[in-house]
Amino acid sequence: MAGPLTGLKVIEMVGLGPAPFCAMLLADMGAEVIRVQRPGQSLGERARFDVLSRGRRVVELDLRQAQGVETLLQLVERADALIEGFRPGVMERLGLGPAQCQQRNPGLVYGRMTGWGQSGPLAQAAGHDINYIALAGALHAIGRAGEKPVVPHNYIGDFGGGGMLLAFGVLCALLEARQSGRGQVVDAAMTDGTALLSAMMYGFRAAGRLSDERGVSLLDGGAHFYDTYECADGRYIALGAIEPQFYAELLRRCGIDDPAFQRQMDASQWPALKDKLTALFLQRSRAQWCELLEGSDACFAPVLDWAEAAQHPHNRERGTYLELGGVLQPAPAPRFSRTSADTPTQPRGEPQSEAVLRDWGVPEARISALKSAGVI
Repeated sequence: MAGPLTGLKVIEMVGLGPAPFCAMLLADMGAEVIRVQRPGQSLGERARFDVLSRGRRVVELDLRQAQGVETLLQLVERADALIEGFRPGVMERLGLGPAQCQQRNPGLVYGRMTGWGQSGPLAQAAGHDINYIALAGALHAIGRAGEKPVVPHNYIGDFGGGGMLLAFGVLCALLEARQSGRGQVVDAAMTDGTALLSAMMYGFRAAGRLSDERGVSLLDGGAHFYDTYECADGRYIALGAIEPQFYAELLRRCGIDDPAFQRQMDASQWPALKDKLTALFLQRSRAQWCELLEGSDACFAPVLDWAEAAQHPHNRERGTYLELGGVLQPAPAPRFSRTSADTPTQPRGEPQSEAVLRDWGVPEARISALKSAGVI
């Protein structure tokens, strides 16, 4: 793999959601990431649908056996970082916690991904994205006025506040380790990451620009100029005309000369103005509104579904999406001017244990012994 992280060696302990997303990000950028999983976990033909596992080879190790633990520690000696996403204490019970790993490799960065964090009264409790973003305050803010909170898939906790935060933390620690020669533990919690994503919102709230009530503020669908609207064909468009000059362009292109619209930032007028825009956008199809507004400074976009997004001319020209094994998925991002990333390899259906161990310097005799003992 080519990319800005070429030469970096990472061990990923196979888990769910955010840790694999972090590992995918690193692999997309050229890092050599090997996935360590229990025997029998391979998905076979179904692996191609596991987009988060692209770009990596798989090692199956039986960590219930001492030889399996020792083999992983030998891989740790050759790694720059290790990523795991289990409950606090699981890796320690396997004999593979930070202390054991860093004893073998003092420069190792040990990335830990959990929902609640490594400490705190909830650290050992089960949970999922919806629970973490609820505790961090983000879920409360998402939804329409007078209605219950809306569940935003698992973008915020698992991926934005989870996997991306872990990737950032691991790379920060790796950069520091190059100066100090010492590794450290990165404790990435989805509750912490979700709170961090809300930094601007806390500033707005303190300044009196964000209400604790859902759906009545500038960026939560409360404003008539920052919302989605249904069109005549049942499809939707999205407006984001906040700045006065962009708002003026929206009004001009839509032929709106109603003086009531001049009170743009008067929140008391937003419900009534939203009703007027609702009626307006129902008069034409989404395609007609795109013809009138798309590409202008009116801050407009059509609301596209998964398939439509991949076919939009802008995304096609930039190569925002690709297909691997017949599965449509996002391409690696961001872009680099000098060290461009390769197209990722599609997820592996079967382990490559022997080849990976060989490439990572494990002697042939030991590989044979591990295979005979059923460790790999």
